[in-house]
Amino acid sequence: MVDRPTELLPPIQSEFGAAPESSGLGREPELLTHSFSRAESNREQPTEWDDEWDDEDDDPDDDPEVTDEERAKRKKKVWRRVRRTIYVLAALFILGPLAAFGIAYMLVDVPTPEEVAAQQSQAVTLQYSDGSEMSKIIPDEGNRTIVQPDDIPEHVKQAAYAAEDASFETNAGFDIKAIFRAAWNQVSGGVGGGSTITQQYIKKATENEEYSYQRKALEVVKAFKMNNEQSKEEIITAYLNTIYFGRGANGVQAAAKAWFNKDIGDVNPSEAALLAGMIQSPGRADDEEYQQQRWKYVIGQMVDKGWLTPQEGKAEFPKIIPAEQARQNLNRAQGPEGLIERQVLRELETKAGMDESQVQTAGLTIKTTIDPKAQRAATEAVNEVMADQPENLKEALVAVNPKTGGVMAYYGGESATGLDYAQSMQEPGSSFKPFDLAAALKMGHGLGETYDGSSPRTIAGTEVSNSEGVDCGECSVATAMERSINTVFVDMAVNTTGTRAVADAAHEAGIPKEINGKKTLEGANGGAPDANIAIGGGLTQVRTIDMASAYATFAAAGEYRTPHLIDEAKNSEGQVVHVGESDAKPAFDQNAEKSKQIAGNVTNSLEPVVPYSSLACPGDWDCAGKTGTHQYVSPDGEKTSQNAKAWMVGYTPSISSAVWVGADQNEPIVDAAGANIYGSGLPGSIWQSFMETYLADKPGEQFEDVEPIGTYAEAGAEYTPESTEPSLPPSTSSAPPPTTSSEARPSRDVAPTSEAEPPPSGEPPPSDDEPPTGGGDDSPPIIGPDRGGSDRGAEP
Repeated sequence: MVDRPTELLPPIQSEFGAAPESSGLGREPELLTHSFSRAESNREQPTEWDDEWDDEDDDPDDDPEVTDEERAKRKKKVWRRVRRTIYVLAALFILGPLAAFGIAYMLVDVPTPEEVAAQQSQAVTLQYSDGSEMSKIIPDEGNRTIVQPDDIPEHVKQAAYAAEDASFETNAGFDIKAIFRAAWNQVSGGVGGGSTITQQYIKKATENEEYSYQRKALEVVKAFKMNNEQSKEEIITAYLNTIYFGRGANGVQAAAKAWFNKDIGDVNPSEAALLAGMIQSPGRADDEEYQQQRWKYVIGQMVDKGWLTPQEGKAEFPKIIPAEQARQNLNRAQGPEGLIERQVLRELETKAGMDESQVQTAGLTIKTTIDPKAQRAATEAVNEVMADQPENLKEALVAVNPKTGGVMAYYGGESATGLDYAQSMQEPGSSFKPFDLAAALKMGHGLGETYDGSSPRTIAGTEVSNSEGVDCGECSVATAMERSINTVFVDMAVNTTGTRAVADAAHEAGIPKEINGKKTLEGANGGAPDANIAIGGGLTQVRTIDMASAYATFAAAGEYRTPHLIDEAKNSEGQVVHVGESDAKPAFDQNAEKSKQIAGNVTNSLEPVVPYSSLACPGDWDCAGKTGTHQYVSPDGEKTSQNAKAWMVGYTPSISSAVWVGADQNEPIVDAAGANIYGSGLPGSIWQSFMETYLADKPGEQFEDVEPIGTYAEAGAEYTPESTEPSLPPSTSSAPPPTTSSEARPSRDVAPTSEAEPPPSGEPPPSDDEPPTGGGDDSPPIIGPDRGGSDRGAEP
């Protein structure tokens, strides 16, 4: 190939003409690709717009020389491009998911009920806090029976539709409206899911509970495929063979045995409605109130959908076999540890979103916070103190570690399947008074402030009384706490802090604001509590576990930690799937030091109560606590001199424990000698025995000193008429000035709460056959018509 010279252009004319060739100044020739004509650059540009003009930065509206027609032409071109872009994006938006749906449809498989049953047959191990084994949940091979479509009565299937998916027989495996509704609820904070029965089967079969759009999309694909490949009869049968019904029963045949000791073919419509109702939250299967609520809902739905006649809808609530009978063939913990197992599984469901079937599928090993020594001490204390006592008496003991929030010991009753009394709602009596004080301390009122402790007194139009023969005239808050003077604390809650502030302080310490969907410590119609809250009566109800937790906040120098029974849970592969909550936060003030000061002042007021109640701190340990009782009122409203409930709640820096003694019914509680039971009696004896046994070989700890808030006094150091100063020096604390609130006034039907403490130190304690004679609050106050005395604490 012969090289040729690059094609040259002639010299470019300048405005002065071409340079002579002989001058050597002619312009260097240019390549064709670099050609540029200055003449062309100086040529006048056409006035007509080029159709291919594409400078989007120039707006024709800004050019005064552009005609309206040309502007319209430019805008039309821009909008054409916008429309084309929208069309492309819309196509991608529609075709992309469809393509993904189609690919996923071809790749996914739907597990069979037999495959699911095999997955759900792993053992679950519960451990004490030291890693030793507490119990094992080992699936019984006979607990799972796969039934065929013809084995399941039609009303059982219809009950499942009514409870979980009324459109099951007509939907395509998913309900797009329900999905959008569930998405909206998630965004707006509403309630209600969007899963059909088919989707629920897919979720249980795959054990994928992840909260993500990807998981939900894949679930919809699988549900659609299952709906196309199987009949509705096959799908509902697979679902009922797989779902968990509570009581350790996976599958509808096992559920019929666990609930009614029947085969599924013998279950009637009323029984079917209860079984279907338990699907939503099987962890609450033993909650009688929840059973009734769900049964009524399903029965109503079956009538509305025409699956039952109105007459059939009037059926009675079905008779359930005892939980002990349902449990007898299962490898479950017995005694008090069985109640721990129940609460551990409930905690996994509420905190980790894992029901029992998922727990078994994961083969969890659950390390609890229960200290084996503390648990033995709790059981032994209850058994020893309550030996030979009347059979109607029930008891509960819960101990919490103030430094972690972990439950160290849990005794809710002697039966693994009975009512868990540690979770039952009860009136706390005077053991609630520390929250009155906490509210006052938050406002700057100290232990040295004085009130009229005489009895009876009329406060806001209502007569309030102390125990018989107990008053303190003009006495300090410190003395009123030691002797549990009702008139002082009602006065304080009504005229100084306001009753809502008392409720707030209790919530901050650890009494939940809501239990099983019901708000706590409220008055009628959600208003401020009435004056009963000052002495723990009326509508004021708490659980034993809550009181142990709330007093643990005082023990922890004003730091609140959520009470929990699970340290951590690992699946069969050793992966941690849940860790218990242990984060601390200041309880009574955002400033941690201020919260510590408030809690420390409460502790200062409660330390003298222990010896005043004829109890003692264990070994070299500092301790503080408060007793409480609630008066028995007869069914016709007559006030009596007997009690219905008794408490002792106390703590050291390392452990807080609460003890409750009462009965199933609203009835008087008396000991084996027929004597009234007070907080300082059987509950106090159980508390002291437990604390001494558990702390016996541990070095003692003392409470930290804190600066007094407001005016200070110790119990017994009273003001005198000659002086307005306490006998002890006032505090130098820079607490805020006292404030006064008349937020809440007692109604005229304040419930009586009876409280009594043993005599002051130095006097012999009362014998078992006579009531205490010293100061205290264990004999019934006369405060007005009764509103207290619950028949039975309902387990959540």
